Amino acid sequence: MTDAKFITLEGVDGAGKSTHIDFIKSYFESKTLEYIVTREPGGTHTGEKIREILLKDEISPITESLLMFAARSEHLSRVIQPNLRSGIIVISDRFTDASYAYQSGGKGVDTSVIDQLKTITYGDLKPDLTILFDLPVEVSIERLNNTRVLDRFEKQSFEFHQKVRKMYLKIASENKDRFYIIDSTKSINDIQDEITKILDIITE
Repeated sequence: MTDAKFITLEGVDGAGKSTHIDFIKSYFESKTLEYIVTREPGGTHTGEKIREILLKDEISPITESLLMFAARSEHLSRVIQPNLRSGIIVISDRFTDASYAYQSGGKGVDTSVIDQLKTITYGDLKPDLTILFDLPVEVSIERLNNTRVLDRFEKQSFEFHQKVRKMYLKIASENKDRFYIIDSTKSINDIQDEITKILDIITE
């Protein structure tokens, strides 16, 4: 691999992103490739403070969008871009696709607003690979209710989560050059086999 890759993980809540992060880390360790794993919202001291507000406080969709990009701006300038420039693979649990899915798809913020915030924040940077963990909403909600205390986003209505999933699939269909959709109803072993195949392609 001649240059660092920017890899993002996306999906509806409960689709299994967190479950597979350790596997992805072990993949890069086995290849002796230098990497970091980070997350959004968060990834920096300031970003983690903003994350607390976003996951707990009731705020308007526009405020939510602005805070997401404020955290993202710090994340990019302090974590993502410096590591990419140093030749280090960056794996981020969510990135701007999540803003389109949650704030635009789920909350109804016009996509033009997200477009403008993206342009202001970082221009035309985009991930080299986005793995979308896809799952029917009824399954994701069942998983969430059985695994943890829910945050503000996870507590949203069935309709909200349906809109989020629909937007994710729309984005994926329009960006086939970087998206790889994984059916998260499959077994963990089958999913990890798929992850290995796609990471083999991007790191060869």
